[in-house]
Amino acid sequence: MEKILEFNGRKYTGVYFELGNVPLIIIKAKKGYVACGYIDKAASEKHGDVACFVTNVKTFEDVFRAKVKGMTTWAEEIGIREGMSVKKALEAVDAQAD
Repeated sequence: MEKILEFNGRKYTGVYFELGNVPLIIIKAKKGYVACGYIDKAASEKHGDVACFVTNVKTFEDVFRAKVKGMTTWAEEIGIREGMSVKKALEAVDAQAD
């Protein structure tokens, strides 16, 4: 399922797919994304993605409440850090798009 999500006055594209015991979830911003642990960090790094990763999420709302557990080099370069709220991470990604 793909869905337009609104969070903190911004719109994102949410992707949700039932896969195994937990769903695959991605929230796409204009210049990057937040993904669950199903997305491979090494592949994201290889492709130059601005990406950060969260765990233990089953809904879009869970993602928005989560803390960043990992990120690519490009996400680090814009200030995303482990333990940062997804809200702050998305703000950093959005700042790159403005």
